[in-house]
Amino acid sequence: MKITKDMTIGELVRDFPEAIKVLFDFGMGCVGCPSAQVETIEEACGVHGLNMDELLSALNASVE
Repeated sequence: MKITKDMTIGELVRDFPEAIKVLFDFGMGCVGCPSAQVETIEEACGVHGLNMDELLSALNASVE
């Protein structure tokens, strides 16, 4: 399964716990944030000013 921009942070950490390190490496401490349950990866990148393509690439590499 591929990680996509439409997944919520909550889905990501539930389905791919190994991706948590990548989120922290990108400065995203949103793992325990209440909004993580409804905020998509795309939305989180916008809030944190991150390049979504770079994050998705790193996330998918971490779960291969």
